[in-house]
Amino acid sequence: MHVVANAAMSADGKLSSRRREQIVISGPDDFARVDALRASCDAVLVGGGTVRADDPHLTVEDPELRAERREAGKPAHPARVVVDTRARTPPSSRVLDDAAVSYVLIGASAPEDRRTALRDAGAELLVAGDERVDLAAGVAALEDEGIDRLLVEGGGEILFSAFEAGLVDELSLFVGSLLIGGRDAPTLADGTGFVDEFPELDLKDVERVDDGVLCRYAVE
Repeated sequence: MHVVANAAMSADGKLSSRRREQIVISGPDDFARVDALRASCDAVLVGGGTVRADDPHLTVEDPELRAERREAGKPAHPARVVVDTRARTPPSSRVLDDAAVSYVLIGASAPEDRRTALRDAGAELLVAGDERVDLAAGVAALEDEGIDRLLVEGGGEILFSAFEAGLVDELSLFVGSLLIGGRDAPTLADGTGFVDEFPELDLKDVERVDDGVLCRYAVE
């Protein structure tokens, strides 16, 4: 599987404020770029915290891109994937509607009543790990479902886990022209952090987009 990570961060490296609320960091050109990136993938993956905080839809907005996917024999939208160890995703979340297939990666310890609620809402549950979702195992399960190209959109904990597991092949990073600040504000790679070995990135391209900079990296 080919895995692409994508994120937008402030000039000081924050994904959002310390309140974990959604902040507009990029602009219309970057939104269109991300829409096209989604359209090029088989599935889009986010963490359960992102779903609970932002209630994203994770669908393709541009009707021409949806039409191109249909012409290629694909569904109009890529599948949506939520990493949610304890199955805490609200059944009313937009990511679980019938616009596209929805997978939820859960741990074996997820309560049965929450599993039932998610299944009733239309989610397909994939068990990957026990007390915490093993992202590598989850990605392998998605590959078994026919997912060949996966877009990881965050948040910071999920992005860290993807890099930690060595899953990411490329990173697209928009750096916006604003400061957010706050020691508790989420960053591109939260989690426990790297200590002995650090993922190395190979900068392939830099482009000005909106009022910011888009950096594209290959992950070595």
